[in-house]
Amino acid sequence: MTSSALRKMTEAEYLETEEVSPYKREYVDGFVYALHGEDTAHAQAGARSRHGIIALNIATVLRPLARKHKCRVYASDMSVRISPSSVLRAGGPLYYYPDVVLTCVPVNDDARFLEQPCLIVEVLSESTRNIDRREKLHGYRTLPSLQGYLMVDTAARAARLYLRDSEGWREEYREGEGSLTLPCVNATLTLEDIYEDTKV
Repeated sequence: MTSSALRKMTEAEYLETEEVSPYKREYVDGFVYALHGEDTAHAQAGARSRHGIIALNIATVLRPLARKHKCRVYASDMSVRISPSSVLRAGGPLYYYPDVVLTCVPVNDDARFLEQPCLIVEVLSESTRNIDRREKLHGYRTLPSLQGYLMVDTAARAARLYLRDSEGWREEYREGEGSLTLPCVNATLTLEDIYEDTKV
């Protein structure tokens, strides 16, 4: 998200137009923000190759474990809805498109968004890293179902994982090498797994 749209939109309008939109858009405070693909001043630049490779690498590790645990993993095309009551704020809900999202509750094949994700992954890029580290971090952690939020850098071999436990949220960080254990499906993810086939 880079700048606000000119006109506010209701949640119903957003959902109706998102279904036919040629590009993905996130919804914040009644405004719609285009992601990759639209040739306007409001759209973010398209993701670099390594961004997609990293997201796919993570989803590839998660998918067999997700199936074993009767969970589902989505790569970039499933949005997450955060209700106003969850974020304790005025205004409408938020709709974000994580790079990877995993849920362990039943999902209809026609679902257009998730409300109970268990794990969310954002692959940081120059245009999104500040939002991923601030607004999305705050919003995602208000979701009662969420057990982990992983942020992965694209400029350096580094990953930061926020984990929910009985005491609240704790943080783990790896740089250069090492591994992280992702919740929900007990996945061991190494930095080598994350950055495979990239020059990072």
